[in-house]
Amino acid sequence: MSTGLIIFIVLLVIIVAAIIGLYFLGKKAQKKQAEQQEQIQASKQFVNMLIIDKKKMRLKDAGLPQMVIDQAPKLMRRAKLPIVKAKIGPQIMTLVCDDRIFDKVPVKKEVKAAVSGIYIVEVKGLHNMKSQSREPEKKKNFFQRAWAEARKKAAVDPVK
Repeated sequence: MSTGLIIFIVLLVIIVAAIIGLYFLGKKAQKKQAEQQEQIQASKQFVNMLIIDKKKMRLKDAGLPQMVIDQAPKLMRRAKLPIVKAKIGPQIMTLVCDDRIFDKVPVKKEVKAAVSGIYIVEVKGLHNMKSQSREPEKKKNFFQRAWAEARKKAAVDPVK
């Protein structure tokens, strides 16, 4: 047997072992996430709130309590999270919003939101939202704008 074949077999075994390990770690993380989602759904409650401001920022810059920052995993401390400042009753609170609904949360409007601890799970009743009935258009990057412009020109001046 040649040395190249031995190295290839060893690398193949290592790659297969890594894929199998990642598969089982992924299944474990998926089960853990499902349990956490069940806990969030079980403890959510609906609250009327006035959204003051929303932005994506780091956990330590958001003004959350130190206990929350200490309990967060190390990777989440550096990542930018969707943070919402809202007036709930007489007090102003800083809450973490779900990524899926962050774009739908209106600023300077009163909403009825499902909250689980400091986590906004969903936004149900939107008051004074007749003017914003449709979602705003997402910004296009350079290539998307160029592609749209090229398609528009092709539709106006077809090549013969």
